[in-house]
Amino acid sequence: MIQSFIFSEGRLVGRDLELEALRLVRADKGLMLWVDLANPTDDEIKGILEGVFAFHPLAIEDCVTPSSLPKVEDYDDYLFLVIHAVDFTRTDKFSTTEIGLFLGRDFLVTFHRQPLVSVQTIIDRVTKTSGVVARAPDRFTHNLLDLLSDSYLPAVNELRKELEHIEETVLSQSSADFTAQLVQVRSEIYHLREIISPQCDVINRLAHGESKLVRPVMLPYFRDLRDKLHRIDETAAGHAEQLLISFDLYLSKSAFETNEGIKILTALTALTVPATVVGTWYGMNFAHMPELSSPFGYLTATFFTVLSTIGMWVWCKRRKWI
Repeated sequence: MIQSFIFSEGRLVGRDLELEALRLVRADKGLMLWVDLANPTDDEIKGILEGVFAFHPLAIEDCVTPSSLPKVEDYDDYLFLVIHAVDFTRTDKFSTTEIGLFLGRDFLVTFHRQPLVSVQTIIDRVTKTSGVVARAPDRFTHNLLDLLSDSYLPAVNELRKELEHIEETVLSQSSADFTAQLVQVRSEIYHLREIISPQCDVINRLAHGESKLVRPVMLPYFRDLRDKLHRIDETAAGHAEQLLISFDLYLSKSAFETNEGIKILTALTALTVPATVVGTWYGMNFAHMPELSSPFGYLTATFFTVLSTIGMWVWCKRRKWI
């Protein structure tokens, strides 16, 4: 689906034009154009990216091909960015989806396969506000990236809740699928840090004014956005350390429970030693065993077995095996 928005002096003056009309708007330097491609078809991709804007083939290829990491490429008259946003269509675990941005002096093109809350928020803001909503493409891009970064906060909070649940599980009881839960949360945190860290580098390049398409007046705003992403990265790093502590605690608890089991089995074995020794001794088939001819042999053996067992129990008790 293609949605287009035309701005004059920051105000919305038109939307959803045909391709030919978009070419005319593209040629008018007094207008700003935002085109959003949401899960477009091949014909829509070709019509917009090639027909209207004539982007570089490598930039188009990077845009339509899934990328595991954020990136930024500076072309002659536009800037191409690949940014990762939270994919809210997946509720079973943390995942991200890509959004490609083509930033020019008087246009912005966004490309994404999955619906994005931040993009829809911008669309609602543009269509429902009668005042100035888009002063320049770089400011408009900052607003979109700022909303994209805000979308990470609920995901980070959800990971924190999962870590708290893991800690409660470690301290309360063992679970058969607890290891699988640990591995899943570890994978989610690793994926978050894998995305946020290079995304910070991308925004940092914009904040340092490396591109001529970002005006000096916007540099403080991009630096603030960079700092926000750094804070998210530091929070994710803290979650990773907390997860390692929980895992170490889980291993220690498992080792303690195993040791307790070994102690109990050892105590049971020790308690059966006297009876085993006496039974084995009197079970031997020797012709001459004086103990067997004694009238008190049975009582003596029983008394010795009971007394030895009690002594073994006292010894195990002192060693805290039972």
